[in-house]
Amino acid sequence: MRAMILAAGRGERMRPLTDTCPKPLLRVHDEPLLVRLIRKLVAAGIADIVINHAWLGEQIEASIGNGSRWQARVHYSPETLALETAGGVAQARSLLGDEPFVLVNGDLFTDFDFALARQWREQIARSSLLGVCTLVANPPHHREGDFALSNGLLSNANHDRLTYAGIAVFAPAMFADLVPGTAAPLAPLLRAAADAGRLGGHAFTGQWSDVGTPERLAELNHAH
Repeated sequence: MRAMILAAGRGERMRPLTDTCPKPLLRVHDEPLLVRLIRKLVAAGIADIVINHAWLGEQIEASIGNGSRWQARVHYSPETLALETAGGVAQARSLLGDEPFVLVNGDLFTDFDFALARQWREQIARSSLLGVCTLVANPPHHREGDFALSNGLLSNANHDRLTYAGIAVFAPAMFADLVPGTAAPLAPLLRAAADAGRLGGHAFTGQWSDVGTPERLAELNHAH
């Protein structure tokens, strides 16, 4: 099974920290966020990893290399200008293969067990699902949430919403209509798949933070 880590964003809300360092290389307890994600993927048996990058991408390649230090096999999908989440996946399609793959945001700090992703791959393979997404309780900066979860499926209902955690497994078909090299957000694809009843969901209650601001980074570094 392969994984893609999204690492192309500019990290505007993280400035000035991201003026000279790409956000996924910011450190929690002296370890880059990106390295921690690689380690956790490899621990779950997912060692073939694609990383896209744009802003200061050369720093990411210099820091991570081919991933062999963590028993990973890392490949890169460089973008001149960030293509947004779905556009980044479309650009990297040739590196991701024909089977369901993990997609994870590169700015996460979480104890999520990626071994679950292997189960979701099998679930997608034997059903009409286009993906299975992880949802978390709405954080203070996103009180309205993104999706409801009912009978294991995502819904666009306006009640009991949870927040998309930036961790999912998707079938390549989810991105089949996108033209490589074109910027495209993920949210419209998720909403359309949810409306069609083709998006599974999993509520995660463990540690999770999208490290989007200097304050959130500082909180993590001050925690035990």
